[in-house]
Order: sequence, then structure tokens, then C-alpha cells
Amino acid sequence: MSQHNLRTVVAFEFLRVVTKRRFWVASLAVPLAVAVLFTVVLLSNQSTDQTSQAQKNAQFSFTYTDASGLVTDAVAAEFGGTKASDGAKAIADVKSGTVEAYFAFPANPATEPVHVYGVDSGVFGNGKYSAVARQILVTAAQQKIGSPELSAVAQGNVSMTEEMYRAGQLTSGLNGVIPPLLFLLIFYVSIILLGNQMLNSTLEEKENRVTEMILTTMNPTTLIVGKVVSLFLVGVVQMATFAVPVVVGYLFFRQNLNLPNLDLSHLTLEPQAMIVGFLLLVGGFLLFTGTLVAIGAVVPTVKEAGAFFGPMMIMIFIPFYVVSLIVSDPHAVIVQVLTYFPYTAPVTAMLRNGLGSLSLLESLIVLVEVFGLGYLALRVAVRLFRYGSISYSSKLSVRTALRREGAG
Repeated sequence: MSQHNLRTVVAFEFLRVVTKRRFWVASLAVPLAVAVLFTVVLLSNQSTDQTSQAQKNAQFSFTYTDASGLVTDAVAAEFGGTKASDGAKAIADVKSGTVEAYFAFPANPATEPVHVYGVDSGVFGNGKYSAVARQILVTAAQQKIGSPELSAVAQGNVSMTEEMYRAGQLTSGLNGVIPPLLFLLIFYVSIILLGNQMLNSTLEEKENRVTEMILTTMNPTTLIVGKVVSLFLVGVVQMATFAVPVVVGYLFFRQNLNLPNLDLSHLTLEPQAMIVGFLLLVGGFLLFTGTLVAIGAVVPTVKEAGAFFGPMMIMIFIPFYVVSLIVSDPHAVIVQVLTYFPYTAPVTAMLRNGLGSLSLLESLIVLVEVFGLGYLALRVAVRLFRYGSISYSSKLSVRTALRREGAG
């Protein structure tokens, strides 16, 4: 295989895709949508925070009764309230507009509702009554406890550390699961984004009737490998494009968007899981690329190729229908079938690898399988492309093409 020809194919295919306007329209559509979503959420959160704070700090006249004994006159006075002697009269005062609100605190606020009566201030303005009633109870409970530390504990504001052991050895828990599962995410993104391009990578030349000219000057193996490499590079560009708004949003607007604070320093990179995950990603990509390119070499048009794309995509989602079994019983028969069936193996194995239930022996078997079948799929794709390139109007007979190759 000429390195010069391979570089030429890779550069040509890569630039042919990334210089098209529709590629950037499609690639930027998702990040732009994410950016718009982040902006809407940011503005919404700011408005919600301002409204919530305004409701908590709202000043209005109200009366209250308290069967719990938690709310003191001093606490109620802080919020502008006075104690009512008769609940029925207090409700009547609200109805007549003499006072703006009346709160009836029950004997056990933890299990019984607080009854709030108020003068209608509109759909959005009415929230101030419940907000102030809730804040009164929180303040009263904190004063009753008499300790800021215990108040924080009562609200669940506590931190914890965990240590889990397997066979006497300390395991990394969730911190060790996340990194290898990132390979699964990358696999999904790459296949979903590039699946159609994989399928159609050889069809454009066939539909334009230029494949004979190409094959007179270039080995079909060089052409197919060049297309595969260019697809990978296009995928890197698209994933980087998608990741930029997410990274920018997290780094600069995390608090405004109420995004969780991810402490990446606690993540554990277990060598075996990371190596196996990376190899499963590469092997799975090779297998699906080779298969989709081979299908593209067989069918004569993009329309007919689309009929094969759906079933291929279904294959990568099937394991999630039994994800509970993969987590709880990885040695169940159906999980074993999905682990070793070629087109469900990458996803199932990456899931089990991340969860720590894929043994080293199972990893080696699956890797040999996906790399072996991936290589075979590419070889078949090259052979089919050689004969399918001149089959413009009818579907190529796979058996005939392979028989010709064997005879040749």
C-alpha cells in the first residue's frame, strides 16, 4: 500500500467532508442548540432565584396560629406576623381583605400540611405566602435546635467517605467505573454521528460513475483504508465541536446553570479497565465501519443503503434493554450471548468492563473476536467494492463477488 496514495485519500476524503457547508450546519446545530438551552436555563434560573428570594423576603401583613409550639412570637414578628386568637376569624379577615394572609401551623409540621390562606396576588405572586410560611418554620426549627451544626445535619448537609472491598482488596467504586465507561460514550457518539457517512462513503463515487477511473490509478485497499481513517478524523472534529459548548458552560457558568461540581481528582484510572475499554472502542469502531462500508459497496444507491442502517443501529442499543441483568447478573445466558455476539459485543463488553464484571479472559476473547471480524469485514469490503463499483443499477451478489475473487 503506497503511503503517498493513502495520505492523498485521507486528505481528500477529510477535506471533502469538512469543507462542505452542510457538514458544519449539521455539526454546529447541536452545540448551538446546547448553547441556546444553556442560555435559557441560565436566564430561567436567575429569574427563579430572584423570584424565590423576593418571595422569601416579601413583606406583608399576616396572622398565624401554631399548634406545634415551634413558632415563637419573636420569629413571627421578624416576618411581620401577629398571633391570631381565633382561626375562623383569621380566615374571615383574609376573605374581607383586612389582612393579607393567615397561616395555620399544625401540631406536627413534618407529617401534616401547613394551611395557607391569602389574598389573591396573581398566579406568580401567590407563591410568596407559602415561601414565607416555610421560612418561618425553618427559622423556628433552627432556633429550637440551638446549634448551627445540628441544623445543618438536620437538613442533610453532611459529607461522607466510602471504602468498598472485594476479595479483601479496596475497590474504587463509582470513581473507577466512570472513566472506562467514557469509552462507551465515545463509541455511541462516533457510530451515531458517522454511521451514515460510513454507509455512504463508497456510494457517492458509484452514483457519480467515477469509481472505474479511481480504481485504475489506486488500489481498492488503499481507498477503503483511507476512507476509514478520514471518517475517524471527521468524527474527532465533530466530537470536539460538540464538546466545546459543554466545557465552556461547565467551566464558566456551572453555578448559574446549577450543574453539579465534579471533582475529577477522585476518579480512579485502573490500567486494565482503561486499556480494555480503549481496545474495545477501536475494535468496535473497526467492526461497524468495515460492515457499513461493505454494505455500501453492495447496494447501488443511498436510498437502498438506508434500509440496512436501522438494523445496524438497533444492534448497539439492544444491550440497554437488559442493562439491569448486566448489572445484577452478568453471567446470565442472555448477557453472555450479547457479550459474544459480534454486533452487540462492543457495547455489552464495555458496559461490563466499566462495571468490573468482565474478566481478563472474557476481555481477550471479545477483543480477538471484534478485531478479527473487523479486519475480515474490511477485507470483504475491499473485495465487494472492487466488483460492486461497476454495479450501478443493481445490487451486487456477495457470493458471486467473493467467488470471483477466490478464482482470481
